[in-house]
Amino acid sequence: MTGGSVQAGAEAELEAELRELLSVRNREDMAPTIAALLEVHHRHPGNPRVLYEVGGAYDTAGEEETAAGFYEQALALGLEGDVLRRCYLQYGSTLRLLGRTEESLAVFAGARRAFPGSVSLGVFEALSLHAAGKANTALAGLLVLLAENVSSEDLERYLPALHGNADYLASLDGDGDDGGTGRA
Repeated sequence: MTGGSVQAGAEAELEAELRELLSVRNREDMAPTIAALLEVHHRHPGNPRVLYEVGGAYDTAGEEETAAGFYEQALALGLEGDVLRRCYLQYGSTLRLLGRTEESLAVFAGARRAFPGSVSLGVFEALSLHAAGKANTALAGLLVLLAENVSSEDLERYLPALHGNADYLASLDGDGDDGGTGRA
């Protein structure tokens, strides 16, 4: 086996182990999952995917402060693709829960640039906007998500009105920020 084949095999093995650990987790009692993930982390201390999963387990357990640290480490070491998108979402949401709304909004702004079509990022960004006192911008973002992602015959004719109302609502918060709606 070449070095690349060995590494690919180890990555696949780690992925399978993580998938198995997460498939049996009990969201009401995360202690066993956290313990198992910390054991994996001990064996793979610099693996960003493992750090992300440990953070997620602490997050699910309601230990947001601990989760934030793991998310920060995972992001610093480099995640890719859907795992990166999920980490941004969970980290941004965790920052909101910790009352760090400006940091949360900054995370979501970067995440939305990286993943502009992500509906889930838009929804959780709206929660952070609301927490930051930007309820109009939050609702505007949700209206845009609805208009662009829900296919409904009776909604089709009102798409221009939804976009117009979104623009109007976003302007009411008066900070010049469109809240990720993509509209000025």
